[in-house]
Amino acid sequence: MKVLKVDHIGVAVKNLEESLKFYQEILGLDLQGTEVVEEQKVKVAFLPVGESEIELLESTDADGPIAKFIEKKGSGLQHVALRVPNIEEAIAELKEKGVRMIDEKPRYGAGGAKIAFCHPKSTNGVLLELSERE
Repeated sequence: MKVLKVDHIGVAVKNLEESLKFYQEILGLDLQGTEVVEEQKVKVAFLPVGESEIELLESTDADGPIAKFIEKKGSGLQHVALRVPNIEEAIAELKEKGVRMIDEKPRYGAGGAKIAFCHPKSTNGVLLELSERE
C-alpha cells in the first residue's frame, strides 16, 4: 500500500466558532472554509498547515459520531487521515493483511474526498482514516 502523506488530523470540538479562535488568533492559521457533511452529522472547518490540514469537527446531531466521541473521551484528537492514491486498492490490501475495517467500501468525506476508516482495534488504538482526493 502506498501512503502519499498525512492528509489531515481530525480534532473533535464542542463549539467550532470558539475553537477557531484559538487556531486562527493564537496559532495564526487561515480558515480555508467550512462544510456540513449531513451523512456524518458533522460540520468541518479546514485549516491548512503545509501540505496537510487540521480539520475541526463539530457534531450537528447529539447522536452523531463526533458527539458520541466527545461524550466518551472529551474534545481532542479524533483521527489521523492518510492520503492514498487508490482507496479501493488500499482497503482490499488492508483487509488481506487482516486489518479490521469500519468501512469496507469508500464513502463521501469532507472536501470531496473518498474515505474509509480502519477500526482502532487493528491500528493500536488509533482511528485511522484513508483518504483519496483528486
